[in-house]
Amino acid sequence: MTRTLLVLAWASGAAAQAPPRVGDINFYGLRKVSAERILDAAKLKSGGALPPSKGELEDRISRIPGVLLAHVEAVCCEGAEAVLFIGVEEKGAPHAAFRTESTGDVALPEELTDSYRQFLGAVARAASEGRAAEDLTAGHSLMADPAARAFQQQFISFAQDHGPLLREVLRHAADPDLRAVAAAVIGYTPKTQELVNDLEDAMQDADESVRANAMRSLSAIGVLSAKQPGLGLRIAPTWFVEMLNSIVLSDRVESAKALLILTDGGKRAALDLIRERALASLVEMARWKTLRYALPPFLLLGRLAGLEDPTIHRFWEAGQREPVIRKALGTPARKRG
Repeated sequence: MTRTLLVLAWASGAAAQAPPRVGDINFYGLRKVSAERILDAAKLKSGGALPPSKGELEDRISRIPGVLLAHVEAVCCEGAEAVLFIGVEEKGAPHAAFRTESTGDVALPEELTDSYRQFLGAVARAASEGRAAEDLTAGHSLMADPAARAFQQQFISFAQDHGPLLREVLRHAADPDLRAVAAAVIGYTPKTQELVNDLEDAMQDADESVRANAMRSLSAIGVLSAKQPGLGLRIAPTWFVEMLNSIVLSDRVESAKALLILTDGGKRAALDLIRERALASLVEMARWKTLRYALPPFLLLGRLAGLEDPTIHRFWEAGQREPVIRKALGTPARKRG
């Protein structure tokens, strides 16, 4: 699997001469409110200019009757165009609740936080050059890119010597940036059930970056656990499934990737839980226009439909998403003629 970085186009567009245009517009959370109603309220269209204010855009959508919350992200970029993701939480819809912010006075060494920032820069450069492949078989990420991998080797050394500090920061630090660093670096400590429990707890953090890093760390542990079941590491799918209903894009994206690992080999308990708790959310994600984001949820739907992975990929490569979605929903195909 590869790791991609989400970059807000508003941030990059603010410093540019001409902000990017709007490309694909993807929706999630829509049950009663239509996409057309949202586009009309937001004054949005593909090919138009990216609105100058993310907050104002969310306010317009939130004023639509039946909408409680709105969350908009612009992902930069497909050529000169930004990809938009518009999420809403409607009245009575599933709600992913998180704990309140931590308030503890605990910190990480500045040397580690500086290394982590430089690591993110190395990952961004590697991704822009098509070199973002990573190996998760050790239970943590080791990237093919030499610069990024060098920082990860530093994380291994730090984690071996400072596991208790990482755990304390992850749970109690008031600064969410520090908790996010801890959620990433703690994944390089020895793989134990206690580590799994810490990361599952971090998935309920108030900050989305902490949750995303915790899910990435757990995904790598899931790869190791599948490879070495004798380790006895147990990762519960429950919170990942709940994340599929979140209004935050990264919650949905990272949980779908993690669930692909946790359902590998046709693990029915996790698949049954997805069907029970998040089927509608998975379907809308599998229909997203932006293909690299739609693929993981589509693969999950194929497994829900009882299809083998090679068959699911054949449908995907043929551009035939709807037959797989109908099968997952248990909806018969329409008769022709």
